[in-house]
Amino acid sequence: MGTWSGDELDLGAYLARIGLGGRARELRPDLRTLYEVHRAHTAAIPFESLDVLLGRPVALEVKALEDKLVRGRRGGYCYEQNSLLAAALERIGFEVSGRGARNRTRGESLLAVTHAALVVTVEGEPWLCDAGFGYQGPREPVPLGRPGAEVRQGPWTFAVGEEEDGLLVLRIRRGDAWRDLYAFSPQRYHPVDYVVLNHYSSTHPRSSFIGRTLVQLPGDAVRKTLVGRELMRLYPDGRTEREPVAPEGLPGLLDREFGLRLPERDAAELVRIHRSED
Repeated sequence: MGTWSGDELDLGAYLARIGLGGRARELRPDLRTLYEVHRAHTAAIPFESLDVLLGRPVALEVKALEDKLVRGRRGGYCYEQNSLLAAALERIGFEVSGRGARNRTRGESLLAVTHAALVVTVEGEPWLCDAGFGYQGPREPVPLGRPGAEVRQGPWTFAVGEEEDGLLVLRIRRGDAWRDLYAFSPQRYHPVDYVVLNHYSSTHPRSSFIGRTLVQLPGDAVRKTLVGRELMRLYPDGRTEREPVAPEGLPGLLDREFGLRLPERDAAELVRIHRSED
């Protein structure tokens, strides 16, 4: 069994979910495939933490991820997204390891390591892969062997900087300024480490996922995030647009903007939670 239990994944169903159905036999552990799978995954599976809001446990076993994100056509947050991506890449034949990162998008305070990312090695070169950082995350792999190099992904630009003690920082250009997204060390993380981080993020009262709606999608022309009852659109030049959403409009908006169709019971519960806030 591989580190990420890739042998347990129905690769055909996963590829169909991300729009690459029927391609399993064509995929090889090369850079072209890595780009194709990463880009397809981030386009098809939205970031969302609705199970946390609904008070449900978040499972990371491959079959549970397959049932929810693949067959159930739901989204997930970083531990789910990147555990699923790691299993798929491992099944294809890639060398995959985990990393734990500190979010730097929330001001100057030092936050705990709570973000899960991946490093995939192709022909001896490491690449940062991350399908789970939401609307600001990369759509494609980012090279780690060339710190400071700017990487264009459509109209968006990313770079990985290097700080003291080998700390690496993923950055995005917003208008004319660079903004840190997260920082991570070379220390390898394993699936069992994500189980611990997932428990904190999904149950601790100070977790940023507790008690709020969070759904995101990193598109090409526009990146979208729903936080609570406000939809924000982010454009490559740094512009943002904000739109309030009534509780009754949330299920339709999730379908229209994020391709996320909730079961009737879950949609009704989401509306009830937001109505109770008024």
